[in-house]
Amino acid sequence: MTDVLISGGGIAGPALAWWLRRYGFRPTVVERAPAPRGGGYKVDIRGAALEVVDRMGLREHIRRHDTDMRLARFVDAAGNQLATMDARIFGGREGDDAEIMRGDLARVLTEATTDDVEYVFDDSVARLTPTASGVEVVFERSEPRMFDLVIGADGLRSTVRRLAFGSAASQLRSLGHHIAIFPVPGHFGLDRTELMHVTPGRTVGVYRTAGAPDARALFLFRSPAGGHGDRDVAAQKALLAEAFAGQGWRVPELLEAMRHTPDFYLDSISQVRMPRWSTGPIALVGDAAYGPSPASGQGTSLGLVGAYVLATALAHAGGDPAVGFADYERRMRPFVEANQRLADRNLRGMVLGSAAQIRFQLLMLRLMPHLPGRERMIRRVAEPIGRAANAITLPDPAPAPRGA
Repeated sequence: MTDVLISGGGIAGPALAWWLRRYGFRPTVVERAPAPRGGGYKVDIRGAALEVVDRMGLREHIRRHDTDMRLARFVDAAGNQLATMDARIFGGREGDDAEIMRGDLARVLTEATTDDVEYVFDDSVARLTPTASGVEVVFERSEPRMFDLVIGADGLRSTVRRLAFGSAASQLRSLGHHIAIFPVPGHFGLDRTELMHVTPGRTVGVYRTAGAPDARALFLFRSPAGGHGDRDVAAQKALLAEAFAGQGWRVPELLEAMRHTPDFYLDSISQVRMPRWSTGPIALVGDAAYGPSPASGQGTSLGLVGAYVLATALAHAGGDPAVGFADYERRMRPFVEANQRLADRNLRGMVLGSAAQIRFQLLMLRLMPHLPGRERMIRRVAEPIGRAANAITLPDPAPAPRGA
């Protein structure tokens, strides 16, 4: 039986573990966090990723956690409503597209694998040494172990990518903006409504999903000079406070709430661009390999599809990494490139550069319900996302091993 270490217990890692276990591999998932990660932001599952979820039998589990968002409202500095739109249109969703909190999706995937997958929490990979018989893995806390294969599913700042491929900085393409996400008390949000406040170069959003006790705040802003890659949380919070100093609406209150939250995320909006996703018995999947950035709206879908394609390729190859990894990359790369191209286009509509652009956008939102051909215009907005989300033909599942 092939032993596979998966670094990362977010989305792609547990999804990969699910498929590998089905195909008769023996996966182990190591996760730096002390427990499955909750929190995060709402994420979309579209196109081919929905088909993967169906093949896992998890569609209904995911539907139970649907955010059920209804409206997006744009407000000025005084909180006055400037424009509204349907939440599905705002999120570029159509048809069966699903929206779920990232923490809820991670929990669904973890619970679907805990009975037959080993999870090691509160630990991380410290060193990787390929040998003739596999990979010797040194952990930060656990005893060293040997694995036949190692897969990095550990996100934008992947440890496995750094150890196996060198400095991560050379593989990141910054899109010139930063993003921050953190929970805030529920009174900041309206039930199933996204509130948006837009000023030149800066966007703030707050929303509360169906039945959620708290709300989520989202900050988007142009990256400061030098990129500010400091990983210290206190320094990151200071950076965000500086970037939004003097802003109106409820921004001062949100920044005050930020100071007390333990669940805080800030990073550059960047894409991972790599000429290859494997080296010997080590490979990458999801954001670690080809993160399209939050601006694409497709990171979760790429992680789910990539996990399925990688596991299926390895199964068809009988566990041979040279054959399996090559097939995985051949099938996935056009799909990845199609989805990464969405980011620049989407970001231009998420963070506007001037007051004139903001006025024009708000005018169009107010006029849209009254314009002839409104439905055609909406389809044109969603069409590039739908096309990219379906830009792959999924391989047939490999046969399960006898007795599985």
